[in-house]
Amino acid sequence: MATDDLRDLYLEQVQEMYSACRQSEEITAKMAEVAHAKDLRDALERGVQGIARGRDTMAQLARAHGAEPGGDHSKGMEGLVSEARKDVLEERFSDPDARDAAIIAQYQRMAHFAIAGYGTIRAFAKRLKLDAEAEAAQECLDKSYDGDRVFTDIATGHVNRDAA
Repeated sequence: MATDDLRDLYLEQVQEMYSACRQSEEITAKMAEVAHAKDLRDALERGVQGIARGRDTMAQLARAHGAEPGGDHSKGMEGLVSEARKDVLEERFSDPDARDAAIIAQYQRMAHFAIAGYGTIRAFAKRLKLDAEAEAAQECLDKSYDGDRVFTDIATGHVNRDAA
């Protein structure tokens, strides 16, 4: 598909975020399975649910423009997922608290990717006067910020201390 204007670019961003959500949802569920701290495991499980809501929102936005949501594969998220798999699932940890610290680091990298993506989608939707779509992207953005804060609180509250 050729990118002719901001509307085309907007749709590409929506499709890429859909792909990013699909990829991050799977690895987040796997990280939840190996998390040691209960509050971290619970936060990851809530994260999986939030990512699924974001994925569904991106699918709705794509379909509102007559496009399939899976049109673009997110190479950026692919790289982040690969790093999470290597650094959390394949790495051998003698200390489960150190693994929890690694989980938080990897999750937050993916969350920051989502924050950038949702923010871009919101900005493009606003410029295109797609008010309902800008609002939907803002909701995804707000949830991503909220999730990021939860993981920061867990890290600074006990995980980093316990891993030291």
